[in-house]
Amino acid sequence: MTRALLLAALMVCTAACSNNTGDTTGLSGLTAPTAAQTVDSFSGTVAVSGRDAHTFTVVGGSQPLLVTLTAAGPPTSIFMGVGVGVPATDGSCSVGSGAVFLAQAGMTGQLSGAVPAGSYCVVVFDIGNQTAPVDYTVTVAHA
Repeated sequence: MTRALLLAALMVCTAACSNNTGDTTGLSGLTAPTAAQTVDSFSGTVAVSGRDAHTFTVVGGSQPLLVTLTAAGPPTSIFMGVGVGVPATDGSCSVGSGAVFLAQAGMTGQLSGAVPAGSYCVVVFDIGNQTAPVDYTVTVAHA
């Protein structure tokens, strides 16, 4: 339970970038990654009032995590719920309230933070606006 609370607290923070140095290339703030990044891509279908979960593993110490709902539809304008949590023994995904977001599909990460090594899950769910099943793809980038 402590890991779930830690995950929820860490996931509340969202990453933001700015470049106020006057560098018109926008490249002055780049740094080399400290670890190889893994990108897990999960696809599925969410039924009306349903949810769909997938597990992934983070290795090493406190690692960055970025979750992106990259595709959802039809319709492509639909908002979906996405959350990150820890897998429960019954196969479900136990998600804390701070580790959930509502979003339309896009290429910009919608949830980020740092998590310790361990097993996690990502869940995509109907927020009450679906009238038919929705296909989706979600990516989880981590070290």
